[in-house]
This record gives sequence, structure tokens and C-alpha cells, in this order.
Amino acid sequence: MKKIGLISDTHGYLDEAVFKHFDQVDEIWHAGDFGADVAAPLAAFKPLRGVFGNIDDATIRADFPEQNRFRCEDVAVWMTHIGGYPGRYAPAVKPEIYTNPPKLFITGHSHILKVMFDEKIKCLHINPGAAGKHGWHKVRTLIRFCITDENIHTLEVIELSGR
Repeated sequence: MKKIGLISDTHGYLDEAVFKHFDQVDEIWHAGDFGADVAAPLAAFKPLRGVFGNIDDATIRADFPEQNRFRCEDVAVWMTHIGGYPGRYAPAVKPEIYTNPPKLFITGHSHILKVMFDEKIKCLHINPGAAGKHGWHKVRTLIRFCITDENIHTLEVIELSGR
């Protein structure tokens, strides 16, 4: 079993509460728009996987890919910053998501917390919302969940205080 802490759209702001909420996770996954001074402290704290977002500079783009496909336990995962969501996938991912769907599709970008199941391709879509202070969102959010074998479970939404 792997415990995952999922975060996105920090835009250079890393709330200290993230370390408390992710203290029991095995890995942290960041779905893009890190901004400056976010990746290094997260990577020093826990193993970090991520993708770059549209605001990320050359340093982040050198360390993280635009698309990250990998396996966690027995779950095929695809993480990208701009991916859309079921019924409205982004043009860059649309052809592949229908021909080679993952079991778990993670995006950021919209600053909108969403957890949706795409029945057509049997894929869970998660967007953790935004954990940073920059953007139009009113509530800053994180997600924690577990993966055991091929099962994604124990999903928790965490609201961070203040904006």
C-alpha cells in the first residue's frame, strides 16, 4: 500500500500545514504550477513526483516532465498539468486517453477541486484544486489517498485555512 499526498498550483507558496497533512504519506505528487521555492522543500521531505505547469520556469521544466506516466502499485497513473476532465479532455491528451487510458488521471491548472469517474474509459480523474494563494479559487485544497494493488481508496480532501 502507498499513501499519496496530492497537491497542485502552489504558485510559489508552500503552506507549512502541507508538511503536517502529508507527514504520513509515502510520496507527494505535484500536478504542476510549482512556482519558485516549492519543489526542493517537498523533495527534501518525501519522495516527489510531478509535472511542470504553464507558469513554471526552466528550472522546474528541467526537473519535471510535462506528462508523467508511471505505475503505483498496480495502478497506471497519468499526471499532466493541463488535461481537462471527463467529457472535456484537453486536445493534447484526448487522442491518447481514449486509446491508452490510465486507471488514474491527475491534472491541475483549473484551481477547481474535482474527483470524477469516467465510466467510458474506466478511469478516475483527480484534480486537487489549488494549494497556493495566487488565483481565483476561494479555498486552498490538498488530497490524500491510498493505492493498494489496483485499488484507489481512502480519499480525503483537506482544506487549508486562509487564502
